[in-house]
Amino acid sequence: MKLDVRGKNGFEITDAIRNYFLKKLGKIEKVFSEEIEAFAVCKIYKELTKVEITIPIKFITIRAEVEDKDLYAAIDKAVDKLEAQIRKNKHRMNRSLQERSGLKEAFTTGDLNLEDLERELISPIKKKRIQLDVLSMEEAITQMELLGHDFFIYRNESKEVSVLYLREDGKYGLIETY
Repeated sequence: MKLDVRGKNGFEITDAIRNYFLKKLGKIEKVFSEEIEAFAVCKIYKELTKVEITIPIKFITIRAEVEDKDLYAAIDKAVDKLEAQIRKNKHRMNRSLQERSGLKEAFTTGDLNLEDLERELISPIKKKRIQLDVLSMEEAITQMELLGHDFFIYRNESKEVSVLYLREDGKYGLIETY
């Protein structure tokens, strides 16, 4: 596994923290048939620590963001959240994205057995540039859920920009452009 761990807000990453990340993410690596690359960011605030883990794989990105008073507890919760996302969406990813070369083979057949632990932190305004991929609506829903976001911007099969979002009633909404 390739792991890039960074500290922000004056947080310094020690060898013990890096080794703990490697040990915990080893459970996730077993799910994939190829070596994965993971990016982790640890941020310290007045009374809590925030851990963000991002794992980009072919055509999708799996991400968890967790905060806790204890750094190691936050790492555990973030890894558990990633495992729960993979477990919940593994079949859907294999089925809905199987036409995309190589994604179906990215996973091994083993199952994960952990509960989803999540608590999101709302951050201040942030600027982000994204590349819009051509996806079906089902693929966009899968990607949105994997990222843990309540909206997702993509190009539909007609190559028009679409915005998929989660409504307050729990159903999905779709905004299409022309």
